[in-house]
Amino acid sequence: MIILYLTCGTEEEAKKISTALLEAKLIVCAKRAPVDSMYWWKGKIYDEPEVLLTMESNEQHFDAIAALVAKLHSYEQHVLTAVPVGKTIPGVQQWLEDNL
Repeated sequence: MIILYLTCGTEEEAKKISTALLEAKLIVCAKRAPVDSMYWWKGKIYDEPEVLLTMESNEQHFDAIAALVAKLHSYEQHVLTAVPVGKTIPGVQQWLEDNL
């Protein structure tokens, strides 16, 4: 199991990406939350509102997730990261297997 993080420019974009990933059965869940992001871009510090997607999947789907996100994301350079899950409650791995 992995947890994926992706920031999007708008709620609409975050919903479009999460819906596409769910319909493709590449993720089992997506949570959307507004965040305030500060970051370097082209030599300047920006302070912008974004929408953070937190998603659950399996590691073997990462490349397909990355490819679909690249097609749908509006940013010149988006950031998609994945963190492996060391432990979770019983049943979660079965939920993943049943829905991916």
